[in-house]
Amino acid sequence: MQAVRSSASTSWRSLFGSRPHPMSRPMSRDKADTLLLLISCALALAPHTAHLPLWTSLLCATLLLWRGSITFRGNRMPPQWLLVPIAVVVLTSVYFSFHTFFGRDSGVAMVVLLLTLKLLEMHAKRDLVVVILVSFFVMLTNFFYSQSMGTATMMVAALVAMLTTQLSFQYTDARPSLLARLKLGATILGLAIPLTLVLFFLFPRIQGPLWGLPGDANSGRTGLSDTMSPGNIADLAQSDDMAFRVKFYDPPPPQSKRYWRAIVLDHYDGRTWTHQPGLLRGADSLTVRFRGAAIRHEVTLEPTGRRWLFALDLPVAVPALYGNAVHLSPDMQLMTVRPINDRIRYDVTSRVDYDLQANESPFNLIAALQLPSGFNPKTLAFAATLRARYNDNAQLINLVLRFFHDQQFSYTLEPPLLGEHAVDEFLFTTRAGFCEHYAGAFVVLMRAMGIPARVVTGYQGGDVNPVDGYMEIHQSDAHAWAEVWAQGRGWVRIDPTAAVAPERVQKNLTSVIPRTTLGGLLTLNTGHGSLLGTLRLNWAAMNNAWNQWVLNYSPEKQKSFIQSLGFDDVDWKTLIGLMTVLGVAVTAVIAIPLVAQKQKADPVQTLYHALCRQLAGFGYPRAPHEGPRSYAQRLAAASSSLSAQRKNAALRFLERYESMKYGLPNATSQKTNLLELKNLLTACK
Repeated sequence: MQAVRSSASTSWRSLFGSRPHPMSRPMSRDKADTLLLLISCALALAPHTAHLPLWTSLLCATLLLWRGSITFRGNRMPPQWLLVPIAVVVLTSVYFSFHTFFGRDSGVAMVVLLLTLKLLEMHAKRDLVVVILVSFFVMLTNFFYSQSMGTATMMVAALVAMLTTQLSFQYTDARPSLLARLKLGATILGLAIPLTLVLFFLFPRIQGPLWGLPGDANSGRTGLSDTMSPGNIADLAQSDDMAFRVKFYDPPPPQSKRYWRAIVLDHYDGRTWTHQPGLLRGADSLTVRFRGAAIRHEVTLEPTGRRWLFALDLPVAVPALYGNAVHLSPDMQLMTVRPINDRIRYDVTSRVDYDLQANESPFNLIAALQLPSGFNPKTLAFAATLRARYNDNAQLINLVLRFFHDQQFSYTLEPPLLGEHAVDEFLFTTRAGFCEHYAGAFVVLMRAMGIPARVVTGYQGGDVNPVDGYMEIHQSDAHAWAEVWAQGRGWVRIDPTAAVAPERVQKNLTSVIPRTTLGGLLTLNTGHGSLLGTLRLNWAAMNNAWNQWVLNYSPEKQKSFIQSLGFDDVDWKTLIGLMTVLGVAVTAVIAIPLVAQKQKADPVQTLYHALCRQLAGFGYPRAPHEGPRSYAQRLAAASSSLSAQRKNAALRFLERYESMKYGLPNATSQKTNLLELKNLLTACK
């Protein structure tokens, strides 16, 4: 490894912009290093553009361009009387944007802006060190927002670039090429990986995310809401974000039976459906008759900030969840005590054929008939007409489904806006909507005809990724359906969307509404077999592996791992002991080869320095600028107090040394040459 000096003798003037340079001159080394520094800072700052305010990103880009212009033009750095007001305005803007200086977002915004401002205030080498250290911290703050594999990859690239920058400023003499320096920076990072793995596996784990912050750490979650009104699920269905993944231990059910139950909405105010737990009175005893084979599956749920879990409809029992109690409500909602702010994994067993609450309490049945007064008169009149003609509930349900099928209703993500009487307008005017329109209107019709009914929201469908075998359920699979109560059977699932767009239930959403982008001008083929589809599946599988084995390395997994090594009693003392022993061992394995590769001193050069010290003791030190020939000439010309024997031996040594060090190779062996020099050195004593 080429020597790197920490005390640089090269001029820092062009780096810090204190002396103008003509633009016609070729780029100096200092300018090239400054450009590398700016690029490295940009790599560290770039991911923050996704979550910080737009003005912050634009200001950072402007400051970086300003700094680059100063370097290339050789201008002076801006004075403090200009930078101080800019810094005050920046901090004031941060406060007005976030209304606080505390918390994740405001803190990160200040660090990002102060880093770019510091680039304009570099006057000494210590300022360079500050910029590099702050850049390392800015890289770390990216993990406050995302710990995905993509973020980790970007930060590794930024880290290699910053290490290369740090190395570039340390060379004082000739230095290797940029590619060689990049390799050296990557090597330095690679040497840290073994010890990092030891710390990852053995450092005592804490429950929850390492990078989570209180308050605003879980803002910006996407997913189902605990309410439903026209349009909110349609908006969610346009998101391709992952909701959860499922690994089946038993054969999965067909697509048409993949309903992932979440929230039961039983109260309607004329516009919005909500869940009211107070309505579930008299249902303390849960009665479910299951039929068919059990389906065991493992769910990996992305953070939602909500309290409900997802399971195949219906779960047989309450799943166990470390550090968060779970209970099953009488309407079969899996609820946690605390919100799900971290990615979690749990096992659950379900059965898709069942009879739910066949002995439902009269109070709950009456509550499932309630409708607000003064809304949707046409719907109520239509329901009264149907009820007057038919008395059988099953026949009435089929009539409503046939009405949806035969009356040219359309299934769309962009339904028309609805007014005060939303159900009336949907059923008799627009006849275009998404699943929430059909489920909500169906339940209103059922209740108006005296049939207890409620809305259920969750997800429907899911595709198996052939790369890793996990079923993926995206936010675009969000769905709403209905449940009606039938005598002797209890709550029965009815999906009115299937009457209008059966492909949505039997296949998936994209089979009904193709995925588009660029304002609908371009349709992307992301299906199985397409290039984009193959790339998407492989990337999703890699992300899933990252989530399962890296981000989900929980205290339970760590305990199981340590126990697999033969340690039964796993506590923090055991972990610290193992971490220390393995850490020292790994460090030794890395350090010993590096020490062994250290360049050994040249024995010829060692003997030469010994002669110089010896002659200095006799009053004839070698000047720093003198080579062996000049030194010999001065010794020969001097009226020396040295004896003739010493002088001759010294002159012969210097002549032989010059020949060995700078002359052409000869047939004499290295061992013979060294022996001759040693003898001449002895003769000089």
